[in-house]
Amino acid sequence: MSHSSPPESLFSVNGKKVVVTGGSRGIGLMIARGFVRAGADVLISARKADQLASAVEELSEFAPVESVVADVSTEAGAKALAESVLEWTPTLHVLVNNAGATWGAPLEDFPEAGFDKVIATNIKGPFFLTSALVGALRAAATADDPARVINIGSVDGIRPPVMESYPYGASKAGVHHLTKHLAHHLARDHITVNAIAPGPFDSKMMAFALGDPQTRAAIAANVPLGRIGEPDDMAGAAIFLCSRAGRYLTGAVIPVDGGLSTIRR
Repeated sequence: MSHSSPPESLFSVNGKKVVVTGGSRGIGLMIARGFVRAGADVLISARKADQLASAVEELSEFAPVESVVADVSTEAGAKALAESVLEWTPTLHVLVNNAGATWGAPLEDFPEAGFDKVIATNIKGPFFLTSALVGALRAAATADDPARVINIGSVDGIRPPVMESYPYGASKAGVHHLTKHLAHHLARDHITVNAIAPGPFDSKMMAFALGDPQTRAAIAANVPLGRIGEPDDMAGAAIFLCSRAGRYLTGAVIPVDGGLSTIRR
């Protein structure tokens, strides 16, 4: 029988190599900041160089951070990012597939380009990047300390959203199912795959709503716990999944939504 770990090591991610896509702002930056402050070695990617540089400047107050400009919405883009990651490290302990896109339009006018962009970024991106980095994940994985993949889904993939963002909710439900599918096949390689399904957090996708004080208050009032998610809520869930405390969990979709997914419409 194995012995219990002391609390200081049970939730430790110190020294782990971590990649966070879409890490320049919003939920990705919250997660990256949490890992950096917890002693992990972090590489973040994003499409826009200026936003990436700003995030690196902020995170570097705690520790050096690597960055790569990348667009994971295509297989070629995912593979290019993977090549940069492999130059940084041949062994990868944690991959956080956070980069995402959304698009809203009336049903009768919804553009194919918008639909395709959301599906490509939110489903193809995590799949092809995980595929391209699975060798590095295997190289870091052990039975005692698996490598980890975290896919960022959404509460909108659990229950239908109010807004007319049709491909977004569908893509996030797809992310949740892809998570379970990958978890089943990668368990034999000692790689866990889990999803976090955020509720309302301060991010670009929610800025149109949370930026208005009245709308923000209304959204918070609709959350059973009565508030908008905070950075520690997101970072804490990710660190738990990647620490010794979360090593026996795979194929799970964890709503970090203040109870929003429990509400029946």
